This record gives sequence, structure tokens and C-alpha cells, in this order.
Amino acid sequence: MTAVADPAVYADRVARVRAAMATSGLDVLLLSVGADLPYFTGYEAMPLERLTMLVLPVDGDATLVVPRLEAPRVVEQPDVFALLAWDETENPIEIVAALAKGASTAAIGDHTWARFLVDLLAELPATTFRRASTVTGPIRARKDAAEIAALRAAGAAADRVAAQLHAGEIPLVGRTEAQVSADISNRLKAEGHERVNFAIVAAGANAASPHHEAGPRVIERGDVVLCDFGGKLAGYCSDITRCVSLGEPSTEVADAYAVLLEAQQAAVRSAVVGTTCEAVDGVARRIITDGGYGERFIHRTGHGIGVEEHEDPYIVAGNVTSLAPGHAFSVEPGIYVSGNFGLRLEDIVVATDAGPEAMNHANHALVVVDA
Repeated sequence: MTAVADPAVYADRVARVRAAMATSGLDVLLLSVGADLPYFTGYEAMPLERLTMLVLPVDGDATLVVPRLEAPRVVEQPDVFALLAWDETENPIEIVAALAKGASTAAIGDHTWARFLVDLLAELPATTFRRASTVTGPIRARKDAAEIAALRAAGAAADRVAAQLHAGEIPLVGRTEAQVSADISNRLKAEGHERVNFAIVAAGANAASPHHEAGPRVIERGDVVLCDFGGKLAGYCSDITRCVSLGEPSTEVADAYAVLLEAQQAAVRSAVVGTTCEAVDGVARRIITDGGYGERFIHRTGHGIGVEEHEDPYIVAGNVTSLAPGHAFSVEPGIYVSGNFGLRLEDIVVATDAGPEAMNHANHALVVVDA
């Protein structure tokens, strides 16, 4: 479920997506599992072989089709949808197809299971299908004041765990990456997160793999340890990366981190309303390239964030979308030297009319800890 409870919020979101559908020439929106459904209805479908689907026509009444045994979980929103519960002996694909009958173009949720889409294609042969994110993505990307407040609270909770890391309160030396990952996860929950999405802990050369999975490697003195963690608090996501050094870092690491810090901070400052996503990426990339590490920066600068940890807008070359008030995204350049070390520094940022607002404020330095 999302953190929103006010029915008027869902009604407003549905009105906006209907306007986008009309502009895009879409006749019906079909939403199943994934974040779009709870964003527009407040109901999160369980990932089951039994179909749940919102059938939202550009005009007319919307219907939430759910298995009868799941119906008690639905908080009804009369101004948004009518509830239709189907029995075990009924075919929900036929029900959805009947509700969408006559639609020449449908947008279907990006995370809809293939088994359901394949069957709908057969039931609606005259309908052209498109990805729902073409209309839902831009709406979800523009966060309102309540959503920004939720992101701010999630970021503050993640900051508190990062502060514990910097203070040496999270034991590192002699523990495995997996043990530290579990510790960080527990601390996120203690700070209010109801769910942990990930807790990357990568020591030494392991950090050269950006999505390293914490494992049995024992952390030692002299290691530089990369910690990238986040989860969901009151329906909205946190995501932060900080590196610590167990002893004074080598000159090579210190020099690389100085370049990384400059690139990350400059990219955050550049993320003003009207600037394109690719321009923000370019700021970080130029500084890292000028520092001699261009080939070591192997991923985009950032991703959007909200009810999902990765969503629009993406801060990457080729994305000419201009930042607008309410756009929320990570700024997380990295430098990765295979077989040696990896460094990444990440904050969540929201574009506002007053300038970029960071959701994270934990120390950005490569902190030396004795833990």
C-alpha cells in the first residue's frame, strides 16, 4: 500500500491519468501487479496466478477486478472504481476483455504477468497494446508536497543509519559482508522502515562490482567498504550510498574519492528545474573523465525514486526530459577499479522551484572508522 489514505488524492490521480490517456489516444488503462495499481487506487495486488486488474477507460466508470478471496483486502474508493469480485469457476480474462471491449488502443501495466497479457491478446485481437508507463510514469514522477515529505522522512531515517556507520557503531572488522548487511537491514527497520529493499555491503575489490551481493568475505582492517542501502518507509523509498575506510586510505583511493565527491556535489547543484536529465549526468561524467576515471564510471548517474526504488526520471545520457518541480531521483556517480576498489556516493534529490533539495545529509566524506 502507498502512504496516501485520502480518497480525493486517488480521484485526482485518476483524473490526471485520464487526461494523459486522452492526449495519447488511449482508450483504456489496464493495471495489475506493480506500483501503478496502488498509486492510483490504494490497493496493492498480491502476485498470484489469480488475476487482479483495474480496467480504467478514458471515459466511463473504472472497475477493479479481483479474486473473491482477495476482495476483503480492498479498501473501496467509490469515486475511483467499482469492485468486481470473480469466483474460482469464472474466467477473469473474459471479464476484463468484456469491460475493455471496443478499445482500439490499451495501455497495460509494465509488470503485468506475461500469462495474462498473452491471454488478453487472444481475447482482444483488434486492440493495440502499449506500455502503461507511457502515461503513468510522468504522473508518478511529479511528486506532490505529501510525497516529498514522505521521501524526506525516509531519507532522514537512512541518514541515521549512515551516521551510525560513520560513528563506528556498526561493527565491521571481523564480520562478513552478509552479517553487516543484515545488521544494516535491522537498523533500517528500527528507524521506521517497514521493508528493506537492499543492503549492499562490498569490501575491498568486491566494491568494484556495483551490484555486489553481500557474501562470506570477512572485512579486514585496511579495507574500504561501500554500503548502499534503502527500503520503504510509509510507502516511499530511501536509497543512500556511503563509503568508509578502515584505516587511512591509500593515496590512490583518496585521490579517486576526491574526484567522486566533486562530481557528485556538482551534479546535485546542477539539478535545477529546466535542466535536462542527461545534462545532470553530463556534469558528473565530465568531472570524473577529467579526473582520469571516465572508463571507471560504468553506469548512469541516477534513477527516479518514489513508491518504487527505480522509476522515472532516469539521469542518463540520451534522456532529454527536463527536470520539473517534484521530480525525485538519485545522484550516485561511481568509480570502479576492477580487482582493487570501488567507490560510490549517493543522495536522493528533489527538484524544486527553489533549487535542488537533497533528502540525504549524512557526511559525504570518506570517513575513517575504527570498527
